[in-house]
Amino acid sequence: MLPSRRVLIAVGGGIAAYKICEVVSTLFKMGVEVRVVLTRSAQEFITLLTLATLSRHPAYTDENFWQPTHSRPLHIDLGEWADLIVIAPLTANTLAKLAYGMADNLLTNTVLASTCPVLLAPAMNTDMWEQQAVQRNWQQLLTDKRFHGMNTASGLLACDRVGAGRMAEPLEIIAYVQSLLHTAGKRDLLGKRVLISAGGTREHLDPVRFIGNPSTGKMGLALAQAALHRGASVTLVHTPASWDVPLGVQAIPVVSAEEMRTSMVQNLASADVIVMSAAVADVKPREYSNEKLAKKSLPQALPLEPVPDIVAELAQLKQPHQRLIGFAAQTGDIVTPALEKLQRKNLDAIVANPIDEPNSGFGSDNNQAIFLDKQGQKIEIPPCSKLQMAHHIFDLLGK
Repeated sequence: MLPSRRVLIAVGGGIAAYKICEVVSTLFKMGVEVRVVLTRSAQEFITLLTLATLSRHPAYTDENFWQPTHSRPLHIDLGEWADLIVIAPLTANTLAKLAYGMADNLLTNTVLASTCPVLLAPAMNTDMWEQQAVQRNWQQLLTDKRFHGMNTASGLLACDRVGAGRMAEPLEIIAYVQSLLHTAGKRDLLGKRVLISAGGTREHLDPVRFIGNPSTGKMGLALAQAALHRGASVTLVHTPASWDVPLGVQAIPVVSAEEMRTSMVQNLASADVIVMSAAVADVKPREYSNEKLAKKSLPQALPLEPVPDIVAELAQLKQPHQRLIGFAAQTGDIVTPALEKLQRKNLDAIVANPIDEPNSGFGSDNNQAIFLDKQGQKIEIPPCSKLQMAHHIFDLLGK
């Protein structure tokens, strides 16, 4: 849940406008106050009634803008009301207007009458998106620190073209909204490179059997989203997962601890912050069979051997300017073993989180933790979404 915050969603004219219904509905369920503005062309794709019903508030159009039905100009009221403006889909036409400071409709006037962060989710045909003029406008607009741009995805478009230009999916937009409401648009990780590990490693006995754990990698995903939304360049080393890697994140898929170790070490030198949130196996089968073992061929006692201690190796290799953060998933007393791990492995900080509490830990969308660092800080992070926890962690690292 988010504290009551105010989000103005501005819908442009494009087929991707249908995706905004899920965004509006989900934000309302989270406790966010939502208002919606539609351009004239947006009304060709989605109705006022739909968005008014989902937001529980009348949706606004240019007809409202030009009618003196308010004691103050509507664009002034909306601009001052909003904590965040989301423009989705952002069309080439609206992009050009914003890039040059034009104001000829309710949407563009409201943006100019506001000072809050603006999240942009472009959507258009591939050839349109790749036009030099469109890319020039896009880059020019992003030089303004108010504007936060989401990358377009590639795939089959409504025009049957396959390529870039797909609008970000609703869940990605919602996550970015949550981030901007938390940070108020600050980019304190701009220019930083963040290296994150996520998920539970799998140590295979044969092609179908492995030693593993219940980690889904959701905490690592949230850390990647938070770092990306705060301006960082993000590399995510992750094990098999059911979620999609956020647009703009460099993803390195791995399976075993040895594969994760190789990728983390290879990318260590360029990183400013390293967050080892993956649940790495402690042991692996001593022998591996390239073919599936018959049940009768399974050993009665499985010989095991230790896997590489990745975080300890990273601690030995890291440079003074780099910060290394570990995780400790624990039951019972979570602080004592986490402190021991912090000191023994020479970490800069560690996040101790309980896996025996309801709605917390492996597989959950929520988490809770105690943040410990080598300066002696001990700060409780109360139950919250994993994305909120990720932001709390980066907030604490910045202190």
